[in-house]
Amino acid sequence: MIDSLRFSKLLAIVVLFLLGIQSLNSQGMPYETVTVDGKSYYKYKVQPGEGLYSISRTFSVTVADLLRSNPNANQGLQNGQELLIPITNGNLQSQVSTSKNNSVGSVAQTIDQTSPIDQNKNFRHTVVKGETVFSISQMYNTTVDEIYRLNPDARESISIGQVLILPQRRVISEVKEENYRYHTILPKETLYSVSRTYSLRPEDVITANPGLTVETFQIGRTIRIPFFESYEVVIPYEAQTSDIIHKVSRGETLYSISRQYNVPVGEIEAKNPMLAGGLKTNMELIIPVKKSSLEGTTQRLENEVNRLLVQRKGPQRVDIIKVGLLLPFLDEAGGAHIRLQEYYEGFLLAVEELKNRGTDLELYVFEIGKGSDTKKLESLLQTLEMQSLNLIIGGVSDAQIRTLSDFSKANNIKYVVPFSQSNGEVLNNGNIFQVNPLQKSINDNASELFLETFRNANIIFVSGGQNDKMELLSQIQINLRNNNIRYETISITSTLETSILALLSKTKENIIIPTSGDSNTLRRVIDELKKVQETNSEYVFRLFGYPEWQTYSNLIREYHHFGTYIYSPFFVDNNNPATKAFTERFHKWYGRNLLDTNPGYGMWGYDTGMFFLTALDRYGVNFEQQVDNVRVNTLQFPFNFKRLNNWGGFINSGIYLINYDTNGRIVKMDKSR
Repeated sequence: MIDSLRFSKLLAIVVLFLLGIQSLNSQGMPYETVTVDGKSYYKYKVQPGEGLYSISRTFSVTVADLLRSNPNANQGLQNGQELLIPITNGNLQSQVSTSKNNSVGSVAQTIDQTSPIDQNKNFRHTVVKGETVFSISQMYNTTVDEIYRLNPDARESISIGQVLILPQRRVISEVKEENYRYHTILPKETLYSVSRTYSLRPEDVITANPGLTVETFQIGRTIRIPFFESYEVVIPYEAQTSDIIHKVSRGETLYSISRQYNVPVGEIEAKNPMLAGGLKTNMELIIPVKKSSLEGTTQRLENEVNRLLVQRKGPQRVDIIKVGLLLPFLDEAGGAHIRLQEYYEGFLLAVEELKNRGTDLELYVFEIGKGSDTKKLESLLQTLEMQSLNLIIGGVSDAQIRTLSDFSKANNIKYVVPFSQSNGEVLNNGNIFQVNPLQKSINDNASELFLETFRNANIIFVSGGQNDKMELLSQIQINLRNNNIRYETISITSTLETSILALLSKTKENIIIPTSGDSNTLRRVIDELKKVQETNSEYVFRLFGYPEWQTYSNLIREYHHFGTYIYSPFFVDNNNPATKAFTERFHKWYGRNLLDTNPGYGMWGYDTGMFFLTALDRYGVNFEQQVDNVRVNTLQFPFNFKRLNNWGGFINSGIYLINYDTNGRIVKMDKSR
């Protein structure tokens, strides 16, 4: 009877255990698979708050693959909507289950910066704001494919703070190139130890990395090592040893000898195979002592070297500031010559303003030829007149920018790239200032602005139209999920007026973000929202949008109606007194109005001139050390110049948040710093 009872209990436990397994399995069951046109797919239902980007990350497929398999997804996703997910080698069910257990929107797996790596073969790079895989490949003279090979996850996306493994630079060209390699700063490394690793003076390392300071000499940051043959193998200074001979005295032990020289017992044994027979008096041992111990490195010496990181050169003022403006003024393609002429005219107004303040300034203006033909430019740069300049502004094509970059580097002249967004020269030339922000930087800044401004609002994305803002919106949605902020997504349809009602809040501002920047989509969204407001006045709506919205002049009144916000790297408030004064000055000088372009070239030239001429006048030719302290009341561009790496130049990351408030005012907020 007792045995029977025990058996019954045991059977019950087994049954319960099996039921538990079945329950667990049912929660993690593989997604249903189907075959369509000979291809295999998972069937997946969209969860609340999910977008195409997050689902693509979950299943290790691209957004493009999802859209090809689900054409209707281009209009946005609905809760419970069924999607077909292409089955690939990269999204086996075990991987899907694992990723589903991770927090939504989690950052891609990173690499521990402190784990060992042979920097003779590879080094590490930590992704910062504004970077893409392409820009990183330009920065390190490698290829996108090579980065993908070493970092397969980077094919889908990269995130700020993510650590990538990169191939060490190899010089294989017969053309004479600079000799350098890259070094990722390791724990316990100092400027002194890094310079000793490569048998360089600390000053050599600093010269090769003009952005190197106490703040940027940090674990995980990368620096450029100069004068180095690319295939030479090095050992970190802290690991470098020098063999000395130690004669064993009576009473000594292997442990006491290891303590005396601060060398592990295992390393002594490896150098002295005869120790297998035991330690004996008068035995002569080879001891691999750290070079740092032998050289008697003192804290005083370390401190002296580290002081180089905080030293700044004083202002190197010049009696007469010499500036060269070099542009293809005769290039009529697409009316470029008209825009460049206006840029020049705006720049001249800045020159006049500085001269009225007492600045002694000479401006040299040159026509440099068209497109990729740089013969005229190269001839011009050979003159002594050009080599005596303190600042160069100009170049439009990549070929022109490359030529001017090489010249500025060879002659140590500051160089401003006024228009280009995509050239790679700024990543490898510490003298360059790029005025036009990187598109990725604009997106990163805009997503941070959105989170900062609307984290307590009721957020609704309205998909439809071209859906041309998905890269930015994916970043915004990741930020929202990482901060546990709820949002909804709805499609722009004929029933938007009724379907959006269920998503609205009466106690919070309802922030509406169209996923398209085109005016037709915006008009449709505005019309539908106004219908909702007519019958539901208790709801408060705000629109959030894009730089191109400032060009839709016929919608300005609607912007004020909804208290609309837009972000933009440039914006002109035509009601601002300074803007009106500039417009009047321009008309008085040149007898005509400014061109109707966005951005405006006259103000572009004026802002650029005012910023850099002021910087030169106030801080001299090494004004880059004080660039954060240059304050100018610009008309169109916010300026906030930052280096992306320790050896490259400065890129503008300025951004405005514009509010068309409900009182009819335009509030322009510089959110750059």
